Amino acid sequence: MATQNKHSPRQLGTHGPKVFPLALGCMGMSGMYGPSDERESIATLHAALDHGITLLDTGDFYGMGHNEMLIGRALKDRRDKALLSVKFGALRGPDASWVGYDARPAAVKNFLAYTLTRLGVDHIDIYRPSRLDPQVPIEETVGAIADLVKAGYVRSIGLSEVGAETIRRAHAVHPISDLQIEYSLVSRNPEEALFPVLSELGIGVTAYGVLSRGLLSGSTPASQGDFRAHLPRFSGENLAQNQRLVGVLKSIAADKRVSPTQLAIAWVLAKGQHIVPVIGARKRTQLEESLGALGVELSASELKAIEAALPPSEVAGTRYGEPQMKHLDSER
Repeated sequence: MATQNKHSPRQLGTHGPKVFPLALGCMGMSGMYGPSDERESIATLHAALDHGITLLDTGDFYGMGHNEMLIGRALKDRRDKALLSVKFGALRGPDASWVGYDARPAAVKNFLAYTLTRLGVDHIDIYRPSRLDPQVPIEETVGAIADLVKAGYVRSIGLSEVGAETIRRAHAVHPISDLQIEYSLVSRNPEEALFPVLSELGIGVTAYGVLSRGLLSGSTPASQGDFRAHLPRFSGENLAQNQRLVGVLKSIAADKRVSPTQLAIAWVLAKGQHIVPVIGARKRTQLEESLGALGVELSASELKAIEAALPPSEVAGTRYGEPQMKHLDSER
């Protein structure tokens, strides 16, 4: 499958918006990878919009609301340039701990009320539960968002990290624009059980973790506040094994005279026009490098060669820790 029309907008499913082929993930601007510079974050957001990026992805629990307030400040004079994708449901304590999940209809509406205020907007373009709440039928959660669509507060409904059955049940209540799922050269599970269902139902993909949280770019946890220090792929012998795989990617990238980051993003772009990679840049230099992936052309034979050189079976460690993996509906 060769890449083509890389700068053309991509449609997020049959019922979602058209967006720039790359989206900007803003989580890293609110502490998940350690301290960040607010001025640089806002400058990066502005640069992304100036380069044509339209979709900004956030969560109301990123930095306990900090991320939404940051984006709100950045969009103060340019709201018309951005489409906002917001995840909700995760509960945080004042010590930044994770204390549960809530996707009840009343909670959905409460979360959105605060999100609109923090962002300083009158609607959200794509609103999605960040995970499946095992205590609440997905029909009730999606039904509540559908009420918000009717009221004009939400434009489209998305999902995140859910399995095929949940996708079908949700889509039967209200059309789903896209599934947000981790997808990269070293995380290819969605290809088997999820992508065929999405194709059948006309649902798009916003792919996060396209660099496996920096693993494919050679990045490693740099500070105590970096949550990657607790992820299996960045721990001990797993990291050593994975760095050997990254070395293979670096070699292939060098042959094409591009960076490993650009090659990894280009691979995701090449896997289908229905997929929009979410790049996690929090600095302008990272943004510029990621945008360079749009100029990387990959033939069908090159795609196969890259995939053969980095088989997922040789990746050491799961993408999340064991407790989180057990709670992911997408992994069932």
